[in-house]
Amino acid sequence: MKTKSTMFALAAALLASSLMPYSAAAQTPPAAAKKTAAAAKKAELAPAPTAAEIAGAKSKGMVWVNLGSGIYHKDGEFFGKTKRGKFMTEADATKANYRAAKASAAVKKDAAKPKAETKK
Repeated sequence: MKTKSTMFALAAALLASSLMPYSAAAQTPPAAAKKTAAAAKKAELAPAPTAAEIAGAKSKGMVWVNLGSGIYHKDGEFFGKTKRGKFMTEADATKANYRAAKASAAVKKDAAKPKAETKK
């Protein structure tokens, strides 16, 4: 006959082995899910717009939406330059709950300067 301690050890090992696959599966996502997420992110990253595309969008009055931050730019240093973004109309951007970029520090500084008076 088996002793109580042997039976207890056997039951503990059985219990531990039956719980192992569930806890390991909960902690690590399957490889297929990782590949799908990577493919989706890669598809989301479109090639950077060319200078001609940027000029065309500006002439049409479009804005550049930074998809990562949810901010759109009407012009300035980030217009067409962020890694994840796209052109759209300002109306479409606000409809999609994107918000306008704040004025840059350089623009604020220029606006705060008093204009020189001209003498006749």
